[in-house]
Amino acid sequence: MTVQAFAARLPRPLRPFRHREYRLLATSMAASLFASGLWLVAGVYQVIALGGGPSELSVVATATAVGLLVSALGGGVAADRLPKRALLLGVEAARVVAATAAGVLAVTGLLQLWHLAVISFALGAAEAFFFPAYSAILPTLLPPDELLAANGVEGTLRPVAQQALGPALAGVLVGAFAPGAALLLAGGIYALAAVTLVAMRRVAVPPPAERTSVLGDLGEGFRYLFRTGWLFATLAFATLYVLVLLGPIEVLLPFAVREQTGGGASSFALVLGAFGLGGAIGSLLVSSFRLPRRYLTVMNLLWGAGAAPLALIGVTDQLWVMAAATFVVGFTGAAAMVIWGTLLQRRVPPHLLGRVSSLDFFVSLALMPVSMALAGPVGEQLGVPMTFVLAGLVPVFLAVAAILGWRLPADEIAHPLDAPVDPGASPGPS
Repeated sequence: MTVQAFAARLPRPLRPFRHREYRLLATSMAASLFASGLWLVAGVYQVIALGGGPSELSVVATATAVGLLVSALGGGVAADRLPKRALLLGVEAARVVAATAAGVLAVTGLLQLWHLAVISFALGAAEAFFFPAYSAILPTLLPPDELLAANGVEGTLRPVAQQALGPALAGVLVGAFAPGAALLLAGGIYALAAVTLVAMRRVAVPPPAERTSVLGDLGEGFRYLFRTGWLFATLAFATLYVLVLLGPIEVLLPFAVREQTGGGASSFALVLGAFGLGGAIGSLLVSSFRLPRRYLTVMNLLWGAGAAPLALIGVTDQLWVMAAATFVVGFTGAAAMVIWGTLLQRRVPPHLLGRVSSLDFFVSLALMPVSMALAGPVGEQLGVPMTFVLAGLVPVFLAVAAILGWRLPADEIAHPLDAPVDPGASPGPS
């Protein structure tokens, strides 16, 4: 059996793994996500071990968000200017130093809250450089028709490794030893992610276009955004989607569970777990098929109409209904994200992909703190149930407005992306 015939018989989500460099990249990403899950839980309990409460934890969490926000656009420029594998390796090296430093300071009794805040800022900044470089390197490793599957792998690994397995192990280590032990292990697993990247061979990429200044590069990215209808429409919709949706889920969901179902922490964990499980299954399922012919319409409706079940949280007193609602929101949101990541890699020019990915990242982050800040006051004024009803229904209208207002159906017909590609085709940009 030829390699091409064997590849054609593989399940679609597994086809990217026939490429050695992708296998190493995916292994590195899985290790990095697992270590980040360890860090998330260990960092919380380390703050508590230092005598901190909600205010102190907020300082550390805010430091991470600020690091992400201030570095997001720079991460895109770096991804387009620098060798992407080397940039990913630098990110993992920074994570190793940061997590190991926190662990050493913790086990020696020298760690202070400001240390954690500074280290969290550094980890947030590293994450801002990781995402654009990862998105931009995939088209150099895989043929176009395998990008959807690769993005599905990432969408499946993230909730499993970062939101489930990593935190679970951190809880065991914190209970058996101390938070410092989990921080040190996170540093060790970040090191494993770095070593795996070292094993990758150099990938031939097209020579970069003539560069101007960093500000010139940023300006080029913004000009491409504003003149590209499908990109501007989707990012404008996504900005409002984050504003409407994220705050209620992050801030008000625990109160909805408590006040409407009488549940406690375990009930809240069940509802959040359903959200993560839905995301993993949605990512895996959408990667099992070809990119939809009506990819722009399907993607925006998955986000918009997929948020509608949140309205059920506002009108139910049953825990299983809330869990089912968050499962659907997680499923549709993750499925749309897999299509979106693939769409960027297929339609954005390779020399702009890092900057466009960082603009996507920046837009998502920009209104995240605003959404969280508004959720509490809006929930108090309108009531938690009504806030969830609006959070479920408003995105439906926003999605329809984006699809019709920017004529996305005509755009996707004019730019089809579902043509079959030879499984034996060489990796490289479309």
